Amino acid sequence: MATMVDVARIAGVSISTVSHVLNGTRNVEKGTRRRVLSAIEQTGYRQDTLARAMRRSKTDSIGLVVSAAGEPAFAEMVHGVEQAAAERGLTLLLANSGEDADREQRAITTLLERRIDGLILARAAGSTPGLMEQLESEKTPVVLLDRLFPEALLDQVGADNRDSMRRLTRHLVAQGHARLAILAGDTRVPALKERLDGFLDGIRDAQLPEQEQLVLTGRDDGHLQSRMAEALKQERYTAVIACSTPLAVVGLRALAEAGLSTPEGVSFATFDGFSDSDLFRPGITTVRQPAFDMGVAAVGLLGDRLAAPDASPRTLRLHQTLELRESTEGYAP
Repeated sequence: MATMVDVARIAGVSISTVSHVLNGTRNVEKGTRRRVLSAIEQTGYRQDTLARAMRRSKTDSIGLVVSAAGEPAFAEMVHGVEQAAAERGLTLLLANSGEDADREQRAITTLLERRIDGLILARAAGSTPGLMEQLESEKTPVVLLDRLFPEALLDQVGADNRDSMRRLTRHLVAQGHARLAILAGDTRVPALKERLDGFLDGIRDAQLPEQEQLVLTGRDDGHLQSRMAEALKQERYTAVIACSTPLAVVGLRALAEAGLSTPEGVSFATFDGFSDSDLFRPGITTVRQPAFDMGVAAVGLLGDRLAAPDASPRTLRLHQTLELRESTEGYAP
């Protein structure tokens, strides 16, 4: 790992000058400052912000970077991580990337600079394989949460998204639905891509024509809503599936825009769901993600990795529950 001495040597300055640039404790001539910053970038040096305060190998803190902290499922994951960390006497440092890969990289760098004992990452949609390679090379243990990367040599915990969507699709087909619509959203997100794949698995299992199903993908919720509403006005799709809570909102708004209600006009189901979904009228059929348990499991994987650094990486996929409610009842082909 690069040190301040390496930066000073490459920049041709004193260690104190490097320190002044890093800490802003004295004005440094622009040309010298540029040479120091260039040397920092060249060496990959990260300032150890805690080294001055404590000289020990552990900080009793872990970092968590999530991609959408405001979504109910991620809020539950954060709660699970927080509780499991507290039970182990660990402090949790939380950052939200907002689905921005650059912001995510900055958050990861900042947390690693603070010498956290481990990092949990629910990666942004635009994360690159290069980030995975970086994390694999870190000495700090890393666990991927929810949004998995099968090729990465990292511990990971997620849900059985593909199998769960396949079960939901087969349930709807068994009720007589032959033309279904799915709001898949941004399929750069691994969980959403897995759910779309599970939907197509279910359609193929039933030997239904794939071209007669409606698959809507994209990042713009407003555009998805318009496309869904227009499709429902023009074609007879008898069931709509939303692949996440935000997409459920998009779907319900599209139904209203198309002048349809559920379950009378169309059956409706979602993944993740709303808090207290059973209180909605009609109740919304939901595939419930074990988000809290996923957070707890991520902390457990970190603990296992710290105890056995050389063990093979593990991937856990937790089971999701299909909660049937009124929004998918009463369909008559």
